[in-house]
Amino acid sequence: MLILTRKKNESIIIDGNIEIQVISIEEGKVKLGINAPKEIEILRSEIVHKVQESNLEAVTTGDSMSRLAEQIKKNK
Repeated sequence: MLILTRKKNESIIIDGNIEIQVISIEEGKVKLGINAPKEIEILRSEIVHKVQESNLEAVTTGDSMSRLAEQIKKNK
């Protein structure tokens, strides 16, 4: 992990085409602005983790495979 110190209005550049800028720092929170090409997906980590947990739960549910098979049959 690379750790950097930035002040308000300072930024970093990733891979030459992604810029992350510190917009403001207030009440212990940092507001970041991200400039990146539209084809680059940007997600908050807590959202990614929640989706991963939901997917794992769906797969490990007892009859999830039979429900999936039923859905596939309905969609044919």
